[in-house]
Amino acid sequence: MAAVVYALDQVSKFLVVEFLEHEEPLTVVPGALVLTVIRNAGAAFSIGTGMTIVFTMIALAVVVAIVRTARKLHSLPWAITLGLLLGGAVGNLTDRIFRWPAPFQGHVVDFIQVFPVTRFPVFNLADSGIVCGGVLAVFLAWRGYQIDGTRQTDEPVEDHTQDHAQDHAEGEAGKQAGEPAGERADG
Repeated sequence: MAAVVYALDQVSKFLVVEFLEHEEPLTVVPGALVLTVIRNAGAAFSIGTGMTIVFTMIALAVVVAIVRTARKLHSLPWAITLGLLLGGAVGNLTDRIFRWPAPFQGHVVDFIQVFPVTRFPVFNLADSGIVCGGVLAVFLAWRGYQIDGTRQTDEPVEDHTQDHAQDHAEGEAGKQAGEPAGERADG
């Protein structure tokens, strides 16, 4: 999943930089979808434009954390979630490391603008992977799905081992006393 998100992000960025940068925005669906290339020095929604190096270090830490967490992974939904997050993080991190103006201070290529009249921020496919992965992570955590493949529920798990052990002991006592199982007077 991470490789797919990363590849789609990098190919789409290459294409829009090659064919759309320095051009008029391309309206794909009037009023709903416009492709317009911007370079984002900050985080999501262009927050913290002067802190590019900090965001690069944070992205590196996130990538390392996801890779380390993946060792405990035994859940397909969490594999998809972490793949979306990792692919998106590495996609934007690649821009930060290799794009203009300098290594580890590069500006991220954003180009997707939805519903332009709302002034919703321009984003890219890596951002979409991160957002979808984040939403899916919240949903999985809310539903109790664990990374190790188990599911935590709010209902306490009933421990029938004590009851089974007691029934077994009573059955054994009945056999020793010569009574058929299930026909004891007290049980």
